[in-house]
Formats: sequence, structure tokens, C-alpha cells
Amino acid sequence: MKEKKIQIWKPIGFNKIWLKTDTSLFDELAASWYEKRKQFKEGDKDFNDFLNKLKRQHAIETGIIEKLYDLSEGITQTFIKEGFIENFISHEDTNIPAQQLMGYLKSHFEAMDFVFDLIKNNRPLTKSFILELHQLILKHQDYSIAINSLGKTVKVNVIKGKFKEQPNNPKREDGTIFEYCPPVHVDSEIEKLLSIYQDLEDKKIHPVIIASWFHHAFTQIHPFQDGNGRIARLLTSLILIKHRLFPLNVLRNEKPEYIKALEEADKGHPNDLVKLFSKIQRRNIELALNIQTKPDTLKEVAEIFKEKVEVLSTKQKLAREKLIKRNRDSLTKFIYTIIGDIQKELFEIIPKDKAYIKAIASKKDNYHYYTNQIIDYANEHNYFFNKNMERRWFRISFHVTKEKRYDIIITIHHFGYFDSVVAIGAFIEFIDKTHLNNRIEQTIPLNIKPYTVSLEQELSENTKQNIRDYLKDVIKIGMSIITNEIM
Repeated sequence: MKEKKIQIWKPIGFNKIWLKTDTSLFDELAASWYEKRKQFKEGDKDFNDFLNKLKRQHAIETGIIEKLYDLSEGITQTFIKEGFIENFISHEDTNIPAQQLMGYLKSHFEAMDFVFDLIKNNRPLTKSFILELHQLILKHQDYSIAINSLGKTVKVNVIKGKFKEQPNNPKREDGTIFEYCPPVHVDSEIEKLLSIYQDLEDKKIHPVIIASWFHHAFTQIHPFQDGNGRIARLLTSLILIKHRLFPLNVLRNEKPEYIKALEEADKGHPNDLVKLFSKIQRRNIELALNIQTKPDTLKEVAEIFKEKVEVLSTKQKLAREKLIKRNRDSLTKFIYTIIGDIQKELFEIIPKDKAYIKAIASKKDNYHYYTNQIIDYANEHNYFFNKNMERRWFRISFHVTKEKRYDIIITIHHFGYFDSVVAIGAFIEFIDKTHLNNRIEQTIPLNIKPYTVSLEQELSENTKQNIRDYLKDVIKIGMSIITNEIM
């Protein structure tokens, strides 16, 4: 097999191409999250429980991505919810001894706590901190697997808390060798990395862009003999958490997308990496918006009630309600325009004499239609739907006969325990009026996740394109289901 060498490392710098990347998947919810974040007081039990679940998820998934172990999905969810308890593990759940697994998980969790402590104590990110962090995550790991010059797999004792002393250029199965920063340059490159990072923070560059750039630059240096991926994700998490965001939890099923995005960034195309990190933050924001705070005492309940009643009458509250209504109306008009465009596109393909297609929107006196269906949809996708808040729906009807039709219902309804986030969701309604005394109505799920948007700001052009793409997918999937349903 012929060897092919690819030099991954280039002297660290910040290319302005990073400033042109697309952060819209994060931006669409960011404003609402920052408003919601104000509601969580220092030491809030519900929020801290949520963060601990994210820490446990990070600890589990980062080891799976690095192939330190396998862990079944069932025990993964149990560990995330209940904590790392060895008695929960059965022999089918993992491919390594339970005691060794617990050592890995606990050291990962301690490392994440170490990151949170640095932020809480307002410590700067330094080279010495990175070395401490490395020593912590390798506490229960004594060797790594490598391939020697003869092509044989060997165990190599790991160096903990120190930069690499020998080149660590991995070789792929196809013979490709990826060359990272030579050991002699690691120390100076890490210093340069930290200097550029601080400069980006001082310039208030978008936090997801800073985190993505830092992650990619760190992986290009590859400063340690082993543990580089784990450290990169921890340091990226640190940057995000400093900006009141969430750990970088790359899930096992996202690994191919993650690796591909890093390789594209190696080639000078960082957009995919920024979009992936934005998507991961978006996922955690959606979960956080569904945290329902549960005060422990009657006094706490009374205090929260008093605060909310006082806010209701303020000018600030009224101005905010006006802003949210304006942006909700703008979103509604935009979706109505898209549906009209889709209807025209369908008419170009499907003659009107073959199938009658009609699109309508909700009116003030029928906005409450489909309440039960929306509740079922929200339950299916594990979020809270506030049925007391204003909502809208659109219906695209496909009349296959005079008595039978399929309606693709697209709804805009409130998402989570906050007033400025809405979900765009969809499902299908089948209506059969063949028998006069036995009208049949059936809801058919589309199995497509809701698209969430903050109403704290106007729609950006990127967001409009994201919504347009989402709705086209909804119609495409809906029509595929309808086509398969028609006998």
C-alpha cells in the first residue's frame, strides 16, 4: 500500500474566512435563550440538574467517539439521568470491564467540573491549565494503541500532563498519513493559539465562531501524544460555557459529520464545522427552554408570582409583547408566501383537473383548530406546547377524489416554557366523507422534528432560507406519504 502524506498543521493564525461562516442555526434561538437564562438564579436546582446531565452526556459520548469503549444506548440514557452507578451495568452494555469504564467516565466528568470551576473563579485559559486538564482526563488511562513502523498494533505508555515528545501522525487504513505539528513547535504554537483566542474575545467575535476556530486550530497542533480530541472538546466547551452556552456534546451518530467538517476546515472551508457546532448549541438550547422550574417552598412560589405580576404591567413588558407580536406576524406572512410559492410549483407539475390542491391559512376565529394534534406532536418530540398562547396554522389540501382528501397541516405554536420561541411543525390529516353517516378523520405523523425560531429579533436572510428548506422538506415528505397511502 502506497503511503500518502497530508500535512494538516499550518502555523496558527486566524483567517477572516471564519467571519463569513453561517451561525444562523444558533442565532435563531440565541436571543430567547439569553432572556430565558436570566430566569435561572445562582444555584437553581433545575438548571444545575440539567447541566449535570449534559456533563454526563459529554463524558460518555467523548469516550465513545475516541473508541475508548462502547456503551449501549439504554445504559447511556440511564447514566445521563441517574448518574454513573456501576451496579446499573450489565455485561452486554459495554466492551470493557465495568471498573475501567467507570474510571474513564468519572475522570471525564471531573474534567468537565474542572472547566466549570475555572469559569466560576474567573481564571484565564492558560497553558498550565491545559496541561492540568490533560493529566486529569488520562488519570485512568495508562496506554494508547498505536501502529509501529512494521505495521503492527502495539501498546504505548501515555505521557500525562505533558506535550508530546515524539511525532504523532496517525495512519489511515488506506495508507494516508496525517502530519500534525512537530513536537519542537508545540509549545510556541499553543502560546500563539491562546494569544489569538484572547484577541478574538477582546474583539467580541461571535462565540460559536471563536469556539469552532479554536477547536480546529487545536486539533491541527495535536499537542499531546494521546487525548487530543477529548481536550479539544473540553476546551471548546469552556469557551462556549464562558458565553453562557453549553458543552460541546458531539454525539456518537454525529461523528462522521464531525470528522468530515474538520477535514473540510483543514482544506480552508470552515463553514460546515461552524454549522455543526451551531446545531449542537441549538439542540441544547431547545432542551433548556423546556426546563420547568419547580420552587421548593410556598415562599419561593409567592415571590415568583409577585415578580411576574409586577412585570405584567410595566412598559418594558408591553414593548416586548409588541415586538414579539410584530415578529410573529412577520413569520406568519413569510410562511404564507412560501406555501403560496410551493402551491404554484405543484400546479406546474400536477394539472388542476388531476388533483385539486388548495392552500389556506387560519383566521382569528379558528386559530384554535388542531389543538389536540399539536399536543400530540409536542409530546412526540418531547417539548412543552403552551396552548394558551397565540398560534397560527396553514393547510395544504390534496383532494384525491370528491370525498377523500389529505391535508398537510403546518403550525406555528409556542415552544417550551418561554414566551418568545415558536415551533414550526407539521402533520397530515386524512378526511374520508365516502359514507355520509360515518366521516373518517385520521392524523398521520410526518416524523419530522419541529423547527424552532426566536421572536426576539427579525428574521435574517439565512433564517429565511433555513425555514424555506424546512418547509420544502415537509411538503416533500408529506406528499411521499400521501402517494404511498393512495391505493
